[in-house]
Amino acid sequence: MTGPLSSLDVAALAFFLAGWIFHALGAEGHIVTRMSLTRAMNAQRAAWMATMARREVRIVDTSIMNGLQQGTAFFASSSLIAVGGCFALLGASDRVLAILSDVPLAGATARPLFEIKVIGLIVILAYSFFKFGWAYRLFNYCSILIGAVPQLSPGSEPNAAIDVAVMRATRMNQLAGKHFNAGLRGVFFSIGYLGWFVDARVFFVTTMVLLAVLIRRQFFSEARKAVLVQDFGPGNGSSIRPDSQ
Repeated sequence: MTGPLSSLDVAALAFFLAGWIFHALGAEGHIVTRMSLTRAMNAQRAAWMATMARREVRIVDTSIMNGLQQGTAFFASSSLIAVGGCFALLGASDRVLAILSDVPLAGATARPLFEIKVIGLIVILAYSFFKFGWAYRLFNYCSILIGAVPQLSPGSEPNAAIDVAVMRATRMNQLAGKHFNAGLRGVFFSIGYLGWFVDARVFFVTTMVLLAVLIRRQFFSEARKAVLVQDFGPGNGSSIRPDSQ
């Protein structure tokens, strides 16, 4: 094809985007029935909010929210710094191209193609920043909704008003987690995207390796088993010691 992008470049980029979409839909449970780590943690978010409603003192809940916000803010600022680094990379295109020309498997890359690749990386990192920024705001809203959950009287059971308030806080928490995961997914896929700077064939390989790692973590990892396990305890033949796994 004409233009800076070859047919192999277009195919590798399409494979990358398809893998990203496939993983996002799979993690959210839209195209696979197997429980993912993301969906399992959403259930735990709901359990957390239900437990929170029964707590008289909610210092532990505000501390957890604080940690979630700080982690989100860290990734947001890191993404913004990375975007700035990419703009600096555009200004040093000639030096970077000279370095890439010495990398094994790397073919000759024209400056326009290199700039397209850098702009694509900027788009991915900017997407991650906006996702993290929105997640931070939603975690802030969730803190407010937690504070709005009415307190239970001693010995009483949750009523309709408390149930509705808990549902609001749960949904907001899950939405915040969804956007945080989307931003983190963008950061992960930006690592696979780096293979394109070497060669389109390397781009295929880095995308496949990245997908394999992310799919394993979502559907076959020890973290997933830890969330889903139902029978931890003495006498059941299971151990929760890390060195037993």
